Amino acid sequence: MVEPERCELTNVHEEVVERLLAAMPSDETLYDLAELFKVFGDSTRIKILYALFEAELCVCDMAQLLGLTQTAVSHQLRVLKTSKLVRSRREGKNIFYSLDDDHVRSIIGQGMEHLSE
Repeated sequence: MVEPERCELTNVHEEVVERLLAAMPSDETLYDLAELFKVFGDSTRIKILYALFEAELCVCDMAQLLGLTQTAVSHQLRVLKTSKLVRSRREGKNIFYSLDDDHVRSIIGQGMEHLSE
């Protein structure tokens, strides 16, 4: 069995620990951040976001592009919209989706950059 890494001496660096505790976001904020990253944990949602980098799309377009049913796309869009990653606008009977803001593009871009290193 592999032993977990441990300090050889128990010598807590109080000043460092106190400084970091003061700077640590609240548990609620960290929970919300973890939930946001869970949204990125589904490859279908990543494909939708990636497609929306290039163009504003309706559900029909996305379903055709991704080879999914409109119901499946709508379900994923609901998750993305709830997480404030995409927004929608109505044009007649059609609803078009786009990235909510440039932060989404940055998050995906940084992930792709990390993978290519």
